[in-house]
Amino acid sequence: MPDRLSAVDASFLYLEDYTTPMHVGGVAVFRRPRSDFDYEHLLSMIDRRLGLVPRYRQRVMEVPGSLARPVWVDDQDFDLTYHVRRSALPKPGNDDQLHDLVARLMSRKLDHTRPLWELYLVEGLSKNRVAIITKTHQAVIDGIGAIDIGQVIFDLQRNRVVEDPDALWMPRPAPTVTQLLLEAATDAVQRPGEVVENARAAMVDASATVQKVTRALGGVASAVRAALVPAPSGPLNAPTSSQRRFAVAKAKLDDLRAVRRAHGSTVNDVVLAVVAGALRNWLLSRGEVVTPSTTLRAMVPVSVRSDDAEADAAYQDTASLPVGAVGNKVSAYLVDLPVGEGNPTMRLHQVSHAMRAHAESGQSVAADALVKVGGFAPPTLHALGARVANEFSDRLFNVLVTNVPGPQVPLYAAGARMMEMFPVVPLAKNQSLSVGVTSYNGAVYFGLNADRDAMPDVGVLAAMIGEAVDEMIGTVDA
Repeated sequence: MPDRLSAVDASFLYLEDYTTPMHVGGVAVFRRPRSDFDYEHLLSMIDRRLGLVPRYRQRVMEVPGSLARPVWVDDQDFDLTYHVRRSALPKPGNDDQLHDLVARLMSRKLDHTRPLWELYLVEGLSKNRVAIITKTHQAVIDGIGAIDIGQVIFDLQRNRVVEDPDALWMPRPAPTVTQLLLEAATDAVQRPGEVVENARAAMVDASATVQKVTRALGGVASAVRAALVPAPSGPLNAPTSSQRRFAVAKAKLDDLRAVRRAHGSTVNDVVLAVVAGALRNWLLSRGEVVTPSTTLRAMVPVSVRSDDAEADAAYQDTASLPVGAVGNKVSAYLVDLPVGEGNPTMRLHQVSHAMRAHAESGQSVAADALVKVGGFAPPTLHALGARVANEFSDRLFNVLVTNVPGPQVPLYAAGARMMEMFPVVPLAKNQSLSVGVTSYNGAVYFGLNADRDAMPDVGVLAAMIGEAVDEMIGTVDA
């Protein structure tokens, strides 16, 4: 019997439309090595390793009449060259052109008749660089044993050899319509209530889906409390269009750690305070009214341990987002960012106080614990965080901020050293901005995914993140 999609995974497929594609992405920039590094070389490496991620050769198959949730089946016509693609910028391509390409690629839905992922090798970048852009649907990342394609292609060694455990892969025959109906009938006998649920989900019963998602991913109590006081209205909650803009910002991890030590906070608190400072200046640049009491509500997905998980002794940096090895329960922390506060020190203290109230349960998974899980997990972890937000009402929050600690050592792909990496977190309905943050090899990378119509000035906001970092660093010696 093929694997059946979970209720949550199926919901993301049913609720996806042309304005809200539900894939998570990443942009990795590499220095081209002296040895060969081209499309054929990358394609060959991925082909040798794809057996490590069996789901990446499977597609979704619907059950007739929506009598049961869809199933995963091997793609009989799997074509690796369809999924691993080649693109190029006019030489010498600059970062703005790369970001425009990212925005265009992320605006397009994945083809539901094929395995739900794509990877692009982008050539033509200036300074002897190349980029890899990845897209993976959230239905593929189930939060239990999921592995992202990045964890397969990125290595700690420059020329590591990985043997494909399934080098002679042959697709298993897809189930027939009769088999699907028989299995659906069996499920209906064992769980009769699911037939009605599946039919409702297929017709996009949003309220039922929201309840299903929040129960599965946690944070229900927090969301219910927040619903009593809706998020402030403003430019971050405009109707979502079908096109995106993408911008980036960078900071030094040691600088943020210095701020953390000086103020007794966490790196995650510092990141949120930086985002709050940038949003404050962005609102002022737009002529919006900002008073001392003005706030914007951020949804901050945070990984929490299950009750039977081992206690983690080191809580130096409260980490955002889950991973199966340390507990895959996600709590939807809703934090009012004090954008009306002009003093960066007071802004950080207010954020720390708000986050501490959430973390006092002692269940938050520390950043160090997530980093020790191994592999290149950030793309997967950002996707799990986005799952928490995708079907919450837009009345509950203004902006999604996912912060995932990454490896602090260099990584390689087909012999090329990765210089930078930026997450691309999808927008929820009626959301204009999502901010993905990942640390890697001593730096912190901000990826801003924005609605093209609602935020033509997302590049201005990205520049203001850099200014907010400098402002926060200035508080260390103050």
